[in-house]
Amino acid sequence: MAPSDKTQPPVAALRGATLGFGDRPLFHDVDLPITKGDRVCLVGRNGSGKSTLMRALAGEIDLDAGERFLKPGARAVYLPQDPRPPADLTVFDYVAGGLPPADDDVPRDHVVETTVAGMSLDPARRLGVLSGGEARRAALARALVSAPDVLLLDEPTNHLDLPTIEWLEDELTRAKAGLLIISHDRAFLRRLATQTCWLERGMLHRLNDGIDAFPDWAEKLLADEESQAHKLERRIAEETHWLREGLTARRKRNMGRVRGLLTLRREKFDRIKRPEGLKLDAGEATRSGSLVLEAHGLGKSFIDDHGREKRVADNVSLRIMRGDRVGLLGPNGAGKTTLLRMLLGYEAPDSGRVKIGFGVESVYFDQRREQLNRDDTLWSTLCPGGGDTVTVHGRPKHVVSYLRDFLFTDRQATAKVATLSGGERNRLLLAKLFIQPHNLLVLDEPTNDLDVETLDLLQEEIADYAGTVLLVSHDRDFLDRTVTSIIAMEGEGHVREYVGGYSDYLAERRRTEAPTPIGKATPGPKPTAARGRPRSGATKMSYKDDRELRQLPERITALEAEIERLEAVLADADLYRRDPDGFRAETTRLEAAQAALATAEDRWLELEALKEQLEEAGA
Repeated sequence: MAPSDKTQPPVAALRGATLGFGDRPLFHDVDLPITKGDRVCLVGRNGSGKSTLMRALAGEIDLDAGERFLKPGARAVYLPQDPRPPADLTVFDYVAGGLPPADDDVPRDHVVETTVAGMSLDPARRLGVLSGGEARRAALARALVSAPDVLLLDEPTNHLDLPTIEWLEDELTRAKAGLLIISHDRAFLRRLATQTCWLERGMLHRLNDGIDAFPDWAEKLLADEESQAHKLERRIAEETHWLREGLTARRKRNMGRVRGLLTLRREKFDRIKRPEGLKLDAGEATRSGSLVLEAHGLGKSFIDDHGREKRVADNVSLRIMRGDRVGLLGPNGAGKTTLLRMLLGYEAPDSGRVKIGFGVESVYFDQRREQLNRDDTLWSTLCPGGGDTVTVHGRPKHVVSYLRDFLFTDRQATAKVATLSGGERNRLLLAKLFIQPHNLLVLDEPTNDLDVETLDLLQEEIADYAGTVLLVSHDRDFLDRTVTSIIAMEGEGHVREYVGGYSDYLAERRRTEAPTPIGKATPGPKPTAARGRPRSGATKMSYKDDRELRQLPERITALEAEIERLEAVLADADLYRRDPDGFRAETTRLEAAQAALATAEDRWLELEALKEQLEEAGA
């Protein structure tokens, strides 16, 4: 790695650092100096050793070779990915414990109070009752008040909401400490980092530029390495040919060439092959109706820890159509996950109702990964009924081979879920969901613990997905790259929709200082009215409507089968050349079937809405 171009001596550094587990080196001969005022982000694949390298710099683990340096009198403070604060302390006392020693008796409570408020924490609460995200915020507050010379932050934005992330950015921008940050949040790194360190196959490369310059720079490094590898292969081939032709006659004189060839082969052997990348594929979306989800006048509230009523939804109405890519955002505690669960039918609203469209099949990536049983193995997670195969794109595939696509080793197939890191659990849950039939992807905080490369692949997969996406995230860059509209939870149960990604949402919020929430003056788009409103006093459907409602699912299934058959016929590239009239006729039939399917789906929704209205009237 090229040395830092700073002329001042480092406050903390690794010199010639080497560390491995068993015979697998995580990093070798690494130099990493951090000077005061540095703003460095550390990137690399999950499992490449980023967190281990940071722990070595923090003095948490010993090196196999090399040394760790910390300037005498300097303070290096480290925030791990999964902090475990003592359960018996209050938030205030725990954070105050991070204050640096002082020679005077001047009270510094205001420093603690300001930082705790910035992290949206109650200073009187005991750490033992905090959620994992709250405990992380408390540990981050303790790190911030410690006035460090070097601050080492491992995924600091995990479980933080957008207002807290923006507050943290402001605090770190003003900090004089040297920063080393591991984060998947590009927007966070874009604002803070001016240098990038890339840990790749045990080597550390340094770029004196921010995260936006990283992709092109990394691609050039890999291209240069590939060129060097080709040159090495040619030299080995040339030397091997020369020695094979002339070694017998000139054995004694050419032992130097033999030793040289052995050195070249050893160099080739020592060149660690770049690991194969993640094969992320959500698969084909199954067919659904044009309307996916529709909410009418949703109301939901609960009593918080202080005995106060907290409203999650106040007369919220919204509609999600097939192909929509919707981002759901708001501060922690606003009720994003609760609203999501109501829309999916997992949780009942206090008032209002949700209509799920015809043929909708959802898969739900839950924030807490509760769909994964810690005591199950990876194998049994993907094959809960036994056996050794999963179905991918309609074809059987061995479960171990499928796990390799998600970067798991063969040995991990029989390991328990409890042994996995956060990023590995995310990949396993994606693997579990993607083999299920679906046309609605619901992702609640999918970006936590994923590396930048995996995030890029997930973004591409969402962009190419033919179904509908509903996404909860605090990652601004990820939202900008994936969604086309935003549902913002703006407090007190008020919800408003915005067109575009996060940047569009932010610009519109700044333009309209007092937005009108859905559920107040503008209750959102009204659902399509059923043909023929219910007769006054009617409490049940007519025989004709009831019969049509019961027959429609069979008709929709038949039309879907006909469309699939016609699409298969038209997929024949030679059909038009052989039979142009037949091609045109089949195309006309396909268009007619698609129009009939849309009409049938709309009629099914209309009759379902009519049935529900009549049932409510007769209740």
